[in-house]
Amino acid sequence: MSVEGGVRPRSAFCVVLGNEKGGSGKSTVAMHVAVALLKAGQRVATIDLDSRQKSFTHYIDNRRSWAKHAKLDLELPQHYCVSRVEGSQVADNEAAEFNEFAQAIDAVEHSFDFIVIDTPGHDSYLMRLAHSMADTLITPLNDSFVDFDVLGTVDPVTFAVTGTSHFSDMVREARRQRRIVDHAAIDWIVVRNRLSMLGSRNKRLVGEGLQELSLRLGFRPVDGLAERVIFREFYPRGLTALDSLDEDTLGTRPSMSHVTAREEVESLLRQLKLPLDERGLRRAAAKQEWFAAQANPLELHDIIAS
Repeated sequence: MSVEGGVRPRSAFCVVLGNEKGGSGKSTVAMHVAVALLKAGQRVATIDLDSRQKSFTHYIDNRRSWAKHAKLDLELPQHYCVSRVEGSQVADNEAAEFNEFAQAIDAVEHSFDFIVIDTPGHDSYLMRLAHSMADTLITPLNDSFVDFDVLGTVDPVTFAVTGTSHFSDMVREARRQRRIVDHAAIDWIVVRNRLSMLGSRNKRLVGEGLQELSLRLGFRPVDGLAERVIFREFYPRGLTALDSLDEDTLGTRPSMSHVTAREEVESLLRQLKLPLDERGLRRAAAKQEWFAAQANPLELHDIIAS
């Protein structure tokens, strides 16, 4: 198996969503990243390691069901959900979960361009293993000091950073081990979600704290998704802000909220700087050209040879 010791041969590019706190938007960002890659012609596999919550798996299942109900051609990844094992022996449980995860990686790593992995919001063996495999690690974070605590601590008076957290230390160790084993660097990106559109003292202080921590820990802080109801409305139908903004696809009339949400997602994706495969881009361009041609009526010279 190719994930021994948390290391795999270079093949599919691995994007991991990781954060030890739930409710930060990991599954939402994971779904948007996967769909964006699919729309760019990339071959994408997805793996859900949060076998208790299964938000990522349910999101993809909802997308499949809505596509069938509305008769839509929605992009879908090859998806795997690693089962939770709850035996009496922790070592046996971890071994069984590792084997299932390893089988999923073996099945996709040489035939897909990207693997997107959503991890649980708590420390676990598989969560650490996935982090060590990441080429890009995305840590969504709600814009508050409650979530900031996942990365580090601050002085209650000055709000200056006073230390790093358990999660940050774990990521730092995973990056160190990765450099030792295959000399690869993990691009760690911290995404600020639920950003207020208005300036506030909290927003400024959190931003300053993240900037200071980024220099200490070596991650890239980027702005993510605002607190928009529209993202919660996408979930039951498995939709994303990147899907067609028409009534047939959305199941409701599109609004400016849909347009603004798409702009936020597109901005986030540009900042991730994921390496798109050129062959996939050509496949996506050819598909767009084909669909555009179907919308045009045949001309006489298309029917009768000159």
